[in-house]
Amino acid sequence: MRPQQDGRGKTRISSKLRSIQLIITVSFTAVTVLVAVIVSFMLYNKFAKTAEENANLNMQQIIEQVNYNLELYVKGMSNIFETAEEQVTTNASIDSPLLYERMDTLMNSREDLVSVAVFTLQGKYVVGTPGQNMRLNTQLESQSWFTTAKKSSEISYSAPHIQNLFKGRYTWVVSISKMIQYRENGELKTGILLIDFNFRTIDELSRQVKLGKRGYAYILDSLGNIVYHPQQQLIYAGLKYENVEPVLEYAYRSYLDESTGEKRFITVRTLAETGWKIVGVAYYDEIVTTKRDLNHFLVWFLAAVILGVIAVSVFLSWLIASPIRKLERTVKQVGEGDLNTPINVSGAYEVEQLSRRFNLMLQRIRQLMDQIIYEQETKRKGELEVLQSQINPHFLYNTLNSVIRLAERGKNEEVVTMIQSLSKFFRISLSKGNNIITVQEELDHIRHYLVIQSFRFKNKFRFEIKAQDEVLQYQTIKLILQPIVENALYHGIEMLPDEGLISISAELQHGLIVITISDNGLGMPREMLNMILSGGTKSGSGSGVGVRNVNERIRLYYGREFGLAFESELEEGTTVTITFPAIQTAEGPEPQKEDESSP
Repeated sequence: MRPQQDGRGKTRISSKLRSIQLIITVSFTAVTVLVAVIVSFMLYNKFAKTAEENANLNMQQIIEQVNYNLELYVKGMSNIFETAEEQVTTNASIDSPLLYERMDTLMNSREDLVSVAVFTLQGKYVVGTPGQNMRLNTQLESQSWFTTAKKSSEISYSAPHIQNLFKGRYTWVVSISKMIQYRENGELKTGILLIDFNFRTIDELSRQVKLGKRGYAYILDSLGNIVYHPQQQLIYAGLKYENVEPVLEYAYRSYLDESTGEKRFITVRTLAETGWKIVGVAYYDEIVTTKRDLNHFLVWFLAAVILGVIAVSVFLSWLIASPIRKLERTVKQVGEGDLNTPINVSGAYEVEQLSRRFNLMLQRIRQLMDQIIYEQETKRKGELEVLQSQINPHFLYNTLNSVIRLAERGKNEEVVTMIQSLSKFFRISLSKGNNIITVQEELDHIRHYLVIQSFRFKNKFRFEIKAQDEVLQYQTIKLILQPIVENALYHGIEMLPDEGLISISAELQHGLIVITISDNGLGMPREMLNMILSGGTKSGSGSGVGVRNVNERIRLYYGREFGLAFESELEEGTTVTITFPAIQTAEGPEPQKEDESSP
């Protein structure tokens, strides 16, 4: 027994002497890791930390200056408002020529003043800047500056909006309003004083901020709405995202943000007068220039050290290269698809172990491939249900808020209509667990959805739904129209200055169901049109199911040749066409059902 033990001991010693780990440890680790890496790491950490601190301090100073400038401007706006308030409240009569003369003088005192006016609490125009004529159908009582002023006795500042009260003017303004008392024909009355300031001044102050080549600053109001952003159009189109939740938590803060996939320094300051937040955004890789220079130096330093080590290790690498090349050729055959190729390579101890482990891995791969094929089939069957199961909770939340507001205003008929539509909307959404419903039910579903949205958008749009009688009893996957109509509302019609129109039609064409959804909204550029079904873009306020998911659900259920088609022109509108086979309810695949007691 002793001679056998001695033989096995010699084999183990021989294997260790031929170990790749031993060769690499002696030749590379001792020289490269112990000297170059440790020294480089210490230098890098020291200088990089200092560079970050200096860059962050510089950005904070810039935002502090912007905050100071805006505070001065807002205080100036408040002073003008107080002057106008004093003139209106102390004047003997609201319609006196002296008050008109003072208002005209006030308007000429600043270039950014757009209008001064007084309204009754019922929204009736009382007095204003000479030469102003009110437009009809301004919906004055529903505008935010009016409703806020009625609720509070303090000065209120609105978000930027288009001033549409007076004829011939469509200017972006910030409105300052407050409930005041004035005299008319000797009688003391209560009204609302409004002063509009041109938003251009705030825009110019904000645009002057430069935080590197890509850095910028933007402004939020106290509710998290964007007052100013240099990339405002990208925000509205859903192509850019700002993580505002951490910003709203603090009045004074600096932190590092990675929510967009890039490291960015964020600095937050708050205007005392308005509650607006000035947010500075600087990109990490731009402001830390010293850190980048240090990186370059360390790269060259390590390269020089490694070249010296390579000169010594050439001979050692030749000793281990031959068996590895043989292993490479065998693995290449496996990579080309021949999973039955055995690997038998001799040489260094690790190479022999690797070949044996690789053979075991190939065996396991073959087993897993069989398992994956089975699991993928099961997954594809369940994919359709998963895609259909997504419902946006924000829609229900916003709808209930609208119902509450209508109830508070005593609009009982609108409340009943909205709740009925919401009930029918969710009844069809649930469909007792059925994934397949009739075209009639899908059109009813989107009709109830549009009724709800018409209340929320305050009749900003109208809609029409047309369908051939013979198409109504054919079957369809449920919830395919809502995401598309949502996109039309939020990205096509919401920012439209005129009344929007959404048209939906359903027809039977050569054995196919063709549903067309058209809007007269803003439209989409060709680049976005090309990306919309590839997942390259998404809506910022979509249903949660999404246009891409609708397309995938149709293709999963009916085949790859069916789905969505888009046509769009900027400033003209968008048309989406849905195509799928016409299948009678009794002929199609049996729909999946839940327990009949489910709601």
